[in-house]
Amino acid sequence: MKVADRLALVTGASSGIGRAVALRLAGDGARLVLTGRDPERLQEVAERTGGKAVVADLAEGVDALLDGLPGRPALVVHNAGTGAAGPLEEMTSAQVDALIDLNLRAPVQLTRALLPGLRAERGHLVFVASIAALGVAGEAVYSATKAGLRGFADAVRIEAPEVGVTTVLPGAVDTPYLARRGYERTIPRPVRSDKVAEEIARAVRRGTSEVVVPRWLTLGAKVHGAAPTLFAKASRRFG
Repeated sequence: MKVADRLALVTGASSGIGRAVALRLAGDGARLVLTGRDPERLQEVAERTGGKAVVADLAEGVDALLDGLPGRPALVVHNAGTGAAGPLEEMTSAQVDALIDLNLRAPVQLTRALLPGLRAERGHLVFVASIAALGVAGEAVYSATKAGLRGFADAVRIEAPEVGVTTVLPGAVDTPYLARRGYERTIPRPVRSDKVAEEIARAVRRGTSEVVVPRWLTLGAKVHGAAPTLFAKASRRFG
């Protein structure tokens, strides 16, 4: 799919991967609608890309965003999300709901609303999931939301063959969330947001179904699919 002169919606565009994707798509000539929760940072990205900023908290619903769209998007990049790390039994009910609402419910509802237009445009959907979709100890609910997002994308790919669908499974990405979390692992080493954005742009251009960043993590995905028990044992041992 070529994005030049076509309307593209990027969620979670005020920072991190979403910001990098917005800058990359602007460079390819896309007309942008950008949404996020931070008005100042979102406006800065909108000014740099010539896009329209729509401030919205998707965890509270998608209607405000839908009302702010200037037209029918041909490309939707579902990037907005939040994370939480720690033992499952120590999470509060509110924390669980917040993860599910933003990471899974919002992209499902937004896709449902935009799918007729995407079909007509023969457009493309991108779901930024995570390698955590394979299951990460200490991030059980986050992993569940990303696995759900991946499964939803797989189903939409079958149900709507007129629409390209790409799932993106990044490892650790150098974003503000990672800094807040206090990420201390050396493997996988965090990758830059612009690297993920470049992979997303390439996947949209080529119609790629799934992208893992960095690519060597594809090995983990293959082991998980072929031998989930072995994957779990290795994950416990090596983290």
